[in-house]
Amino acid sequence: MSVVCALLAALSNALNVTTQHVASTSGAVGARGWRLVRHLFADPLWLVGWVAQIAAFVFQAIALHDGLLSAVQALLMTELVFALVLRRLWLRQAISGGAWASAVFTCGAVSIFIAASEPRGGNAAPTSGAWASSILVTAGIAGGLAIAALRGSPARRAALFATASAIVWALEATFIKTMTDTLTRDGIGPMFLRWPIYAVAVAGALGVLLVQVALHVGPLRVSQPLLVIVDPLVSIVLSIHLFDERFTSDPLEVAIAAAAFVAMGVGVVLLTRTVPATMEPDAS
Repeated sequence: MSVVCALLAALSNALNVTTQHVASTSGAVGARGWRLVRHLFADPLWLVGWVAQIAAFVFQAIALHDGLLSAVQALLMTELVFALVLRRLWLRQAISGGAWASAVFTCGAVSIFIAASEPRGGNAAPTSGAWASSILVTAGIAGGLAIAALRGSPARRAALFATASAIVWALEATFIKTMTDTLTRDGIGPMFLRWPIYAVAVAGALGVLLVQVALHVGPLRVSQPLLVIVDPLVSIVLSIHLFDERFTSDPLEVAIAAAAFVAMGVGVVLLTRTVPATMEPDAS
């Protein structure tokens, strides 16, 4: 169930990005400010994107509740693959063979990583000390990167903002997992008396802000790979520190899992560099 929900979350994320991009770039040419906002709210396609975004959150929450943080966040990398399929089937874009090969390569690397690393165990109730250290360290690193990103070349700024955002999203996943555990254990009412739901709101808003800034200040080919790769990497560290998740101790399997994770990163970079530069449909 957690694998299925994680893949559905990735599909929903891809659908959200595609629909909202198409809605924001079609019609009302040159509209800005409140005119653009009114146009978007009147566009059913843009509203479908928001429904997809809500669905992505729900599916991710279910996956994190039933599954392991490290595995779920790794599976979310398939969002780029689903987006590629949507570009071809819906937008009718011509997708190069290199892009399809990169997508297959990435999916294979994700599968090998999960199979070889054998994630297991887990503790649903991290200690207060573990929470404090995780929040302080991740927030401190993300904040430092965001401050450093205020200056420099567009590529440097995009890379730093994207990395900061990915770190925040990894921390957000831990909050979501804990919030869902509180919900299923205590119910809806008591959930609002616990801190995780408010941490989800704050981290989510900050993550969205950092993503938008990263996409605005520099090229997508720089920010997108970091957004996709850093999140599961930080999630693995947090899964061990917070939730006591464990992985294989066999040296050969560890080497295979590490190589597969590197291959995941390579696949993502190749995929982002071989897809069409925009989401504009082909003239033909």
